[in-house]
Amino acid sequence: MTAQDSATHPAPVAVTGGTLLASAGVLAFSLTFPATVWGLESFGPWSLVAVRSVLAALIAGGFLLAVRVPLPERRHWGAVAVVAAGVVLGFPMLTTLALRTTTTAHAAVVVGLLPLSTAAFSALRTGRRPSVTFWCAAVAGAAVVIAFTLQQSGGAVSTGDLYLFGALLVCAAGYTEGGRLARLMPGWQVIGWALVACLPLNLVVSAVALSVEPVRLTAQGVTGLVWVAAGSTFFGLYVWYRGMASIGVETASQLQLAQPLLTLLWSVLLLGEQLATAAPLAAVAVLLCIAVTQRARA
Repeated sequence: MTAQDSATHPAPVAVTGGTLLASAGVLAFSLTFPATVWGLESFGPWSLVAVRSVLAALIAGGFLLAVRVPLPERRHWGAVAVVAAGVVLGFPMLTTLALRTTTTAHAAVVVGLLPLSTAAFSALRTGRRPSVTFWCAAVAGAAVVIAFTLQQSGGAVSTGDLYLFGALLVCAAGYTEGGRLARLMPGWQVIGWALVACLPLNLVVSAVALSVEPVRLTAQGVTGLVWVAAGSTFFGLYVWYRGMASIGVETASQLQLAQPLLTLLWSVLLLGEQLATAAPLAAVAVLLCIAVTQRARA
């Protein structure tokens, strides 16, 4: 097998390890919305997003300093900026604003469109063309998510939905650039430098937001903040980007079809929300789509 063949068709061990890493990222991400709702008990939306990013940047910066990681090459700065804008700033802010007016379960199924958005961005950015079977399964999974969302919202599009759709676009762009960079440097360094790049801005926003928005510290609120900072923003993105580097952006993104269903489960267990009767059917359909996309990856 040539080097080119190895790059196109990763070894089975690498594929298995990459799938496990990406799946761990999905599991971490699935707790983000419930943790955000908890965090909003203690902090305002701007305070929560800024402080979570500051804490995550301090964790990432500590790791970067500990192992003396050099600055990314100048040619990678643009991609790091896209990751920072989409994953560190845009997605957390837009989803946090959305969760002020919509339920965790509703937000989860809307964000279920993220895999298809990421696959589309990746195809445009890299020039790779997944198979027709892959796209059919991806679109089918997205259609299930859309139908579930519209059924829950009565067919209307709310302000919260607009925030969520915007979050989908910026996050898909960030995932695509991050997945590309993770082939050239360790995934934790990709998100680490993106977090550090945003640290000066987030320090200023934190200072302003904390002085304006009310702060009412509770055990759940602090737990939510700690999780979205250390669990979702750092650990989740670290294993996610490593997984994408091993199995490809398009394939890894389809694992996220399971994320809204996991978040639905957490919304019931952690927040006491009522689970829709259509959820089990949607779960089976989405998991089937994941199985097809894994077998039909480009």
